[in-house]
Amino acid sequence: MFPEPNTPASSRAEVFLTYLDYFRDRAIEKVASLPVAELSASRVPSGWTPLELLNHLRHVERRWIEWRFEGRPLPDPWADEHEDRWHVTGSLDSVVAGLRTQAVHTRAFVESTDLATLGAPGPNWPPPATPASLERVLFHLLQEYARHLGQLDIVAELADGDVGE
Repeated sequence: MFPEPNTPASSRAEVFLTYLDYFRDRAIEKVASLPVAELSASRVPSGWTPLELLNHLRHVERRWIEWRFEGRPLPDPWADEHEDRWHVTGSLDSVVAGLRTQAVHTRAFVESTDLATLGAPGPNWPPPATPASLERVLFHLLQEYARHLGQLDIVAELADGDVGE
């Protein structure tokens, strides 16, 4: 169920985590509700597929939390992209498992870090390359999830999948 604004939360961090969990779970549910043939088919002119989008969400969260904010080295932070477009090599199960593993990491990190903390300095930040606070990064991730969940809603409707909340 959608986390209503008046649902009690223990902290601002918990509000962010609750919405991230909700958007992430709904994205997984929408993609999983599609007929198998639709997972790797595109219904939009830009050519992305639902499985690619789900994989992209995992890598976006990984890039923002681990690579940028924590400053951790990743062997391939852009593993969701190939020749200027999204791509995926795994199955629905492997993509979902990766996204759920990322969710566990994100939750543990956010629960142990003050929202005002600034990310690790380094070259991984987009211009002007100034690290953001954890709160701003989480707000950005919510925007990313919400936008892509809306796109999935349209694709799911076209493919007779799960739509709405």
